[in-house]
Amino acid sequence: MDEEAGAWFDRELAGCNLADERLNKRLRKLVAQIGSAMGESIALVCQDWANTKAAYRFFSNDRVSEADILAGHFQSTRERTIATDGPILVLHDTTEFSYQRENSDAIGITKSINSGRDKAGRLRSHTVCGILMHSSLAVTTEGLPLGL
Repeated sequence: MDEEAGAWFDRELAGCNLADERLNKRLRKLVAQIGSAMGESIALVCQDWANTKAAYRFFSNDRVSEADILAGHFQSTRERTIATDGPILVLHDTTEFSYQRENSDAIGITKSINSGRDKAGRLRSHTVCGILMHSSLAVTTEGLPLGL
């Protein structure tokens, strides 16, 4: 990783304070790894079993939450937004992640869908299991992304 990218990671994660310094170091390493191969699987970006296992261990750690991980980025986004002259556009999107599950309680229900009628003429429906993700992206009117 070059010096400029390292400085960017440091600024972006400055507002993120995990339970101990080892977790902060692991987060920085994971962000750098994932950033180097955006959209790839954790196993691919980690490149070996030890780093892959460490990544999954990090994400399943009870002392690390999604809010903890995102805190630095949210703070950096806020700082970039404050430093920007002119209007800010906040673009919204809702994405539905659907999963097949025997037990709908295991992941959550997003909706119930009318599946038509069976041979006896009775209405059928099925439950869609999954999660809904609503995200917002702050951008300048010139299209410069400021963050999520």
